[in-house]
Amino acid sequence: MEVDNKSDKTEAVSAAQSLIASGVKVVLGSYGSGVSIAAGDFFADAQIPAIGASCTNPQVTLGNDYYFRVCFLDPFQGTVMANYAYQEGAKTAAVITQLGDDYSSGLGSYFVDAFKSLAGENAIVSEEQFQTNQTDFKAILTNVKAANPDVIFAPSSIATAPLIIKQARELGITAKIMAGDTWENSSIIENAGEHAEGVVLSTFYDEADPATEEAASFVKGFKEYLKENNQSEIIPAVSALGYDAYLVALEAIKQAQSTDSVAIRDALAKVEIDGVTGHISFDENGDAKKDMAFIKVIKNGAFEFLKTVTVQ
Repeated sequence: MEVDNKSDKTEAVSAAQSLIASGVKVVLGSYGSGVSIAAGDFFADAQIPAIGASCTNPQVTLGNDYYFRVCFLDPFQGTVMANYAYQEGAKTAAVITQLGDDYSSGLGSYFVDAFKSLAGENAIVSEEQFQTNQTDFKAILTNVKAANPDVIFAPSSIATAPLIIKQARELGITAKIMAGDTWENSSIIENAGEHAEGVVLSTFYDEADPATEEAASFVKGFKEYLKENNQSEIIPAVSALGYDAYLVALEAIKQAQSTDSVAIRDALAKVEIDGVTGHISFDENGDAKKDMAFIKVIKNGAFEFLKTVTVQ
């Protein structure tokens, strides 16, 4: 069964309740942190395990024995991007986040803490917030321009990203623009056009360098699928993570030798597989034990691999 939470917290609860009522034994998803947090308690109360794909906020799994995830977390991602900015010579940064969005505000906060520890307490020269569904960012970007930062870190949604990018460049802001995993989506390049050139982001894997045999097989098969459906052949990281969530669920069912939801949950805690995004096993919180991120840049209208970053 498939349901759509429409990236909305209220809809996420309705979607979770619909899945529970239908009698599912394990859930794959969700995509975003806020909707995953909103639905989490319902899955726990029903004793149905959920395996998140790219919900990176720590609160998703914290205190919830029935939520797992196959992605890295925002404290790691924020630290990775702060380190990258500092190593590239940035001494000051501006941070733009969405008010009330768990992913955006959480990742922004982790970046701020990490960058201050590297560049000093006064290194964050502007912290701006915007409202959900906001489309005009000229006021906050004018504040950013006045602060004249070396870099802008703006973790936000796929819909918001091209607006921020375009309006920043139209205002004459030349600072490097950076973000997290949600920005690895071809629609951002399509909608921001030439203004997207030089944007840097962190992500979960690189299709050009498959980490495992499973990854090589997935890339080949998924590109064939995209081509058959006349879609861009860029594979979003969330698609790879979604496939990994499926592999983890399948392995847990095999190990449990049962379709009982509690038995699947117990097996999940012990699962170890080589997935598309690397080796996956879980810690006591249900978080994947991952220590590597990929840094990519938008160049000539495509995502180009820059480097991998490992944090122990």
